[in-house]
Amino acid sequence: ITCGIYGIYWMIKLNDEINLLAGEPGATSGGMVFLFSIITCGIYGIYWNYKMGKAFTAINGGADNSVLYLILSLFGFSIVNYCLIQNDINNAFPVGA
Repeated sequence: ITCGIYGIYWMIKLNDEINLLAGEPGATSGGMVFLFSIITCGIYGIYWNYKMGKAFTAINGGADNSVLYLILSLFGFSIVNYCLIQNDINNAFPVGA
């Protein structure tokens, strides 16, 4: 229905949310991640998925899922990464807690 636009929006918001939770507001913004992904024909997007696994591990101290995110993105399942990252954020920082 959205022709992939919502996936782009979701990636941007996930990146900004992780930066906020990590206390790194000066880190690469979601818009820049999207721009770098376009410029590098998706290679930066693959790196970004790996980096999000490392960033969330640093924030939450849980299991390191960066290799899983890397493998999924290499096979074109980045949407699964978005779901996993969103789930990790929701579980680690529940609303109202």
